[in-house]
Amino acid sequence: MARTRKQVAQINVVPMIDVMLVLLVIFMVTAPFINPGQVDLPSVGKTAQTPAQPLEIIIKESGDYLLRDRAAGDDVHTVRKADLAREIAARHRAAPDQPVVIAADKNVRYEEVMHTMSLLQKAQISRIGLLARPAP
Repeated sequence: MARTRKQVAQINVVPMIDVMLVLLVIFMVTAPFINPGQVDLPSVGKTAQTPAQPLEIIIKESGDYLLRDRAAGDDVHTVRKADLAREIAARHRAAPDQPVVIAADKNVRYEEVMHTMSLLQKAQISRIGLLARPAP
């Protein structure tokens, strides 16, 4: 009775691992010497005109409206809500490129801020923004 032998197929992976480790070392050594691609960004000409200082409308929690003109030296004065649109329109006629920003206290109702923006839009003010303090 003859016994048949089963052949076992095995692949020796040790030489392949050695080659892969040598390649890895070569790439790790040469990687710092390769310069990454340089990106040439387009340049923009500098403007000769400095940006206009904004006109700030400050809405306090108490409901008071303050007007601060940064272009005129940070003078702050109280304005009645009824006179706000007229005052802003007069200043806008004098300096049409001056932006207007609204700085409202965080406890002021959103409705009040939106009403102020509506008044500014009715007065033909196109550059309106909201002023916020950056997060710490």
